[in-house]
Amino acid sequence: MNTSAAPHAAASATTAATPLVQVHGLSKTFDVSAPWLNRVVERKPKQFVHAVDSVSFAIQRGRTLALVGESGCGKSTVARLLVGLYAPTQGRVEFDGRDIATTLASDQAPALRRRMQMIFQDPYASLNPRWKVEDIIGEPLNEHGLIASPGAAATRVGKDDLKSRVGELLKSVGLAAADMVKFPHQFSGGQRQRISIARALATQPEFLVCDEPTSALDVSVQAQVLNIMKDLQRKQGLTYLFISHNLAVVRHVSDQVGVMYLGRLAELADKATLFSRPRHPYTRMLLDAIPDIHMTGRARTPVQGEVPNPLKPPSGCSFHPRCPHANARCKQERPALKTLQGVQIACHAVEEGRI
Repeated sequence: MNTSAAPHAAASATTAATPLVQVHGLSKTFDVSAPWLNRVVERKPKQFVHAVDSVSFAIQRGRTLALVGESGCGKSTVARLLVGLYAPTQGRVEFDGRDIATTLASDQAPALRRRMQMIFQDPYASLNPRWKVEDIIGEPLNEHGLIASPGAAATRVGKDDLKSRVGELLKSVGLAAADMVKFPHQFSGGQRQRISIARALATQPEFLVCDEPTSALDVSVQAQVLNIMKDLQRKQGLTYLFISHNLAVVRHVSDQVGVMYLGRLAELADKATLFSRPRHPYTRMLLDAIPDIHMTGRARTPVQGEVPNPLKPPSGCSFHPRCPHANARCKQERPALKTLQGVQIACHAVEEGRI
């Protein structure tokens, strides 16, 4: 009997149960003050925007968490915090049990960057127009030393390896290996985004942060790109953070959905629960905005107004000026994110049973 198998099985079970990404009380504040001389002359204080305010969540391995909300709610800032493009003002991000800020400041930074990559929103801006596709996708391979080229005599071998690997990556996203000699302007928007995905996959990452990767594309092309991403996740066991304002897209790709409003999480639930039984008034507003093609006649709760100025957010619950269920408590006391019937939600009305 092999007694050593049991500890290994227990260890792998623990690893599988531990979330790959854990975010604890993450906050990011930006100084948007006028220049010092202007402030002195006009006697104005410094101004700060709390782009992300005490956000916490976890993403299990091989799963997709989608963050949704109106423009300016802090979704993209969260994305940049998770890959280390921004340093958090407060809180921390853990990747595979280790704080990424500490890791990125150590000699383990290259290894961490190989394991997490980002796909940006605009495929027209994220690709260097002067580089061929081979150079664009090959850059991370060269940067991280993933193509062996031991010496001058083996330079040709290194180049052949690079071409071969770039060709494989292009095929994995539905393009041809022959496309590597072309420039970005020779591709459509959907094809450019596929090139961006291939570049992100070059280092064989485990975690991809996707910042509205289909918002700049036509609807028919969006479906193609999303299907490629789902296929890649299934084949390679990828973990995604998916940023979007399109709930139809979110419904297609996500396992869990977090709804953000003015830098905070309003509701966090698994996809089926959130779409079948939304709890927070803001989540209901977002779902009511989706055209009802079946004309079911279901009751809709109209919510008026626009997102408040983030420089001067409302007191208490930041959604209360637009909420039909707001009362005096909502105007004075900020709701905490609490777990109620399996859903994390920040709403006094739901907590008190008024909805």
